[in-house]
Amino acid sequence: MASIFLEPEQDADEEFFNKLLLQASQDPSLLSGMAPPRGAVPTVQVLPKPGFCVKTKNSKQEKVFVNVCQSENVPNAKDLTDDELLKVLDSEDPYSFRIPMAIGEPHVEMDKSGGGCTAYDVVINPNFFSKIQKNELFKTFFLTVTLEGIESKYNVELSREWIILKNRKFVGHLLEQNVRTQSKPLIMESDEGNKDILPSSEAQRRPPLIQEMDFKEDMKSKGKQPDFRILQEPPEGHPEFLVAEINLPQLKVASSLTVDIGEDRILLQTRSNAYYLDIYIPYNVIQEECGAQFNRKTRVLTVTMPVQPDS
Repeated sequence: MASIFLEPEQDADEEFFNKLLLQASQDPSLLSGMAPPRGAVPTVQVLPKPGFCVKTKNSKQEKVFVNVCQSENVPNAKDLTDDELLKVLDSEDPYSFRIPMAIGEPHVEMDKSGGGCTAYDVVINPNFFSKIQKNELFKTFFLTVTLEGIESKYNVELSREWIILKNRKFVGHLLEQNVRTQSKPLIMESDEGNKDILPSSEAQRRPPLIQEMDFKEDMKSKGKQPDFRILQEPPEGHPEFLVAEINLPQLKVASSLTVDIGEDRILLQTRSNAYYLDIYIPYNVIQEECGAQFNRKTRVLTVTMPVQPDS
């Protein structure tokens, strides 16, 4: 479960907008006479239109809702076909496809049962919203990117087991938001520190693990099972380590892989669905200390898994 790597821009724009709002509250006429600092990106205040609502949970098993909204003021994403998206994700530069979106601050709401929950508002262009409504591949890709963006920006962990609500388009109240109307390279603040226009898959680099991007199994048909073997060290008795060697001759780069390691399970998928592996391993492992390395010459993925001590 990789995360979007955010590097928000600060200071100049943030100081300007804070000063503008403070002075405008005292004298609205100052709005027309105050010029933005050099390099400031134009913004517009919008009330986004509701789209659909996604329900998931955080690491504490608390309910989290993501209100996916629309606004013409958010730039549209490049129009790609399914095949073009899959090629991009399997390419040497899988981060070249970007989805402009604005991620708002978390706000506390009440769910239908009266319990407390957290909601986030995410705003995208209506054309791209229409696309993900019709295309399951792009919808899954978008929701994966969105959850990663929220995780990285607010330092939270969100489950990838999401549900799209059928009878509710949003949870809580949609508020007006300041959204930037021009794109800038990479990460860009879309207002005074509350929103980010995100690249679609600028995945956080976690050295111990390969870069991951989660996709639902039903997004595409499963790929074929690759050849593999599992070794143990020491070879006799209760092992300290398990090492899985998985042959992936059709893959070129590690960024096209998704690997999830459970306590006694390995789940491997590829974005182009060339391979699919779901196996149980004979010992419980220490998930947090597992690592994986892909050899681009041999096309072999090596997964090293420390084994839990024998109790």
